[in-house]
Amino acid sequence: MAVPSIIPKPVSEYDLRLLKVFVAVVENQGFAAAANALGITRSTVSLHMSNLETRLGYTLCFRGRGGFSLTEEGREVYQAVTKLFQSFTDFSLLIGSLGQELSGELVILCADQLDATKQRKLGQVIAKLNDECPKLSIVLDGGSIFSIEKQLLDDKAHIGLYPVYHELDGLEYQQIFSESIYLCCNNAHPFFDKTDTQITPEMLEQALAIHPGIDIDPEGRLQLSKLNLAAKSYQFDTRKAMILSGRYIGYLPQSFIQQELNRGEMRIIKPNQCHYNFNLSLVNKRNPKEEKKVAIVTSIFAEVFGD
Repeated sequence: MAVPSIIPKPVSEYDLRLLKVFVAVVENQGFAAAANALGITRSTVSLHMSNLETRLGYTLCFRGRGGFSLTEEGREVYQAVTKLFQSFTDFSLLIGSLGQELSGELVILCADQLDATKQRKLGQVIAKLNDECPKLSIVLDGGSIFSIEKQLLDDKAHIGLYPVYHELDGLEYQQIFSESIYLCCNNAHPFFDKTDTQITPEMLEQALAIHPGIDIDPEGRLQLSKLNLAAKSYQFDTRKAMILSGRYIGYLPQSFIQQELNRGEMRIIKPNQCHYNFNLSLVNKRNPKEEKKVAIVTSIFAEVFGD
C-alpha cells in the first residue's frame, strides 16, 4: 500500500519531531522504552504519537496487553522516514566534505588490543591527523571483525584495523603490519617446566587449547588442527587471560606477552614448529561517503606504519 504524503504541505519542524518519536517507538518496541531512550515521559510519547496519527489520518501501531506491533501503514511510514533521516545525514556529510578543512568525526575501529609498538605508531598517526586536520574529532574504539566490517560498509566507521582472513566486496585492504604468533602457556601449566623435546605431539593433542574464534589463514588452521580446541576467545587480551589461568595453551604474538616472558610468568612452546603469521590490515570502504577523510587517514597510516 502506498503511503500518502504526511500532510498536504511541506514537512514542518514539528512534523519531524513527531516522526523522531515514532522512530524511537519502533526501534525500542514500545512507548515506555522509547520514553527512556528519549528522556521524556511516557505520556509525552503517547501524546506525540496520537498527534502524528491524527495528522496522518491512520493508525501506525497497536499497543496494549497483546504487545507492540506496527500496522501495514506504520511499517511503510517507518521505512520512508528512516530513508528521510538518512538523507539528512548524507546531506550533512556532503556539506562538511565541501569545506577546505575537514571536520566532524573520524571513526577508527580495532578488533584487538594493540601492543606497545603498534600503540606508539597509532599515536603518531593521531598526532599527524591532529596537526593536519585539527577540527577532526577522532573516535577510537574496538569491536569484533564482523561488527567492524558492517560499520565500514554502512559508513558508520571510516577505518578498521584487524587481521584479514577473508575479503568482502566493497572493502579495500592494505597490510600494514606482520608478526609471528606463538603457542604459549602460563607458569602454572604442566608444560611450563618441560623442555620442548619433552612436549610430544600427543601431549599437545590432549592439552586444553584456545581457538581464536574466527577463521584464520591456512597456516594457522594447520597449527590449530593439532590441538584440543576446548575454548574460544576472539581478542588477544581475553585469550591472554585464559592462558594466564594455567589451564589452557593458546597462540599469541610475542610482543603481546613480552613482559610476562621477562618475568617468567609465561613461556613459548616449540617456537620453531608452533607458529604462524599474524597480518594486521587497514580496511576501508571502497567508495565511502566521506572520501577525503578516508584518503587522508589511509595515507598517514601508510606513512607511519611504512617506516
